[in-house]
Amino acid sequence: MAYIYKRGNTWSYQVNGGIDLTTEKRKTIAKGGFRTKTEAKHAAERIEKEVREGTYVAETNITFGDFVQEWLIHYEKQAKISSVRARRIAAKQLEKEWLYSPLKSITRTMYQNRIDELSEKVSHNYLDSIHSTGSMIVKYALSKNLIKTNPLEHFRMPKKKEVVSEGDEELEVFLEGEELSRFLQVTKEHGLMNDLLIFTTLAYSGLRIGELVALKWSDIDFVENSLRVNKTYYNPTNNKITFQLLTPKTKGSKRIIDMDETVIMMFKQHQKQQKELIMKNRKVYKDQNFIFTGGEGYPMPLKLVMTRLQRLLKKLTIDKHITLHSFRHTHISLLIEAGVDIKAIQQRVGHTDINTTMNIYAHLTRNMKEKASHAFSERMKDLSAKLI
Repeated sequence: MAYIYKRGNTWSYQVNGGIDLTTEKRKTIAKGGFRTKTEAKHAAERIEKEVREGTYVAETNITFGDFVQEWLIHYEKQAKISSVRARRIAAKQLEKEWLYSPLKSITRTMYQNRIDELSEKVSHNYLDSIHSTGSMIVKYALSKNLIKTNPLEHFRMPKKKEVVSEGDEELEVFLEGEELSRFLQVTKEHGLMNDLLIFTTLAYSGLRIGELVALKWSDIDFVENSLRVNKTYYNPTNNKITFQLLTPKTKGSKRIIDMDETVIMMFKQHQKQQKELIMKNRKVYKDQNFIFTGGEGYPMPLKLVMTRLQRLLKKLTIDKHITLHSFRHTHISLLIEAGVDIKAIQQRVGHTDINTTMNIYAHLTRNMKEKASHAFSERMKDLSAKLI
């Protein structure tokens, strides 16, 4: 039975909350500030009903910012360090708005408004990441009975704008066959140690750059002319010593890729050169069996590989924003031009979801159709002029 009492000009209640499973002691639920005795009585009756039915949630006064840190500690026990870093970055977009706000005060309207606001500032892919992170945070709060209502209920993700997104722009950036030939020729003539093998392997395999840098000699099969992908390089600080090897991006990323015999021959030549380098630098070289290393045996940081790429691009007249990822799309485009089956492309480049492959396929084939149309028009322009 609730105890209703008056304190000053307002009314309060105390309700028996049962046994606290943590302390094994009886707990009391109390609240004040009601204008009338009837209001306090009705509120107490609702709480008693929730206690009886096991639906009572004692909302916490923890701030949103503090709870995010608690959730991250929980999340990092079950996720890769790269995923934790991505979630931490995404969570900051929500913390900017509610860092010191009580967790329980975040409403459906507040959450919807925040995502709507961010949709005008960030890419759709990043917005997806922010919302996914928000969902995880809310789900964890609900599982701990720290909030009564789900602020994501009836939430609607803003529609993707019908403009070229950042992701679409990346799809457009790949090297044509003739451009790739010129780039590799320049690399052969002006590249530094490892450059030719790095960029040839990227273009001939479709590897992600992290997968390439993580390759060890044990991943190359010189008999079957193939390479194995089962790890990726992670080093957000670009410190050559503090790198980590993680599992690949997705389950489908673990794969064996048949390689062109020419590339395998290049690996054999590189292996001989590397053995000479190890002997020369044996006092400082830490041999961990990596293929692409500097003079001390550590894998090449991704920033260094990107710097090497930019150096080579300055020697070419290619009016495109080429990145390391461009070689992956270059490989896919060459497979499409060669008439390779879409499923085979998916397996070769390690897409778990075939829709990812299909999106790139549709984009690149549309580009090829436009080129075919233009080439036909150029071929027929003399005849076309006589028809008008």
